[in-house]
Amino acid sequence: MNRLMLIAGTALVAMVSVAKADGDAAAGEKVFKKCMACHAVGEGAKNKVGPQLNGIIGRQVATADGYKYSAAMIAYGEGGKVWDEEMFKAYVMNPKGTVPKNKMAFAGLKKEDDVVNVLAYLEQFSAH
Repeated sequence: MNRLMLIAGTALVAMVSVAKADGDAAAGEKVFKKCMACHAVGEGAKNKVGPQLNGIIGRQVATADGYKYSAAMIAYGEGGKVWDEEMFKAYVMNPKGTVPKNKMAFAGLKKEDDVVNVLAYLEQFSAH
């Protein structure tokens, strides 16, 4: 019984590790400095030009409390669409290509490593 519990526990830890972003949170914090002019994250984060990003992965699109989203972003989120890592990556790498006519002025992060690292950084501010 103990051996079975050990195996099950090890498998659970492995699955949880895979579910988290693979990037380097410290490197992601440095990349996030490009985002800080418009977005906040962490304790006490408030909406700025863009919405606060606490718990972005797993949050329904266009639902940050108190933020006025563009019509394009609201339409993109219709049907209860939820931000996951793949959708976030696509959007952050090409905001206007992913959601045409959205109001995000940033052209996007061009290096996938930067996006993965930002995801790891943002994951620290997730509710789950």
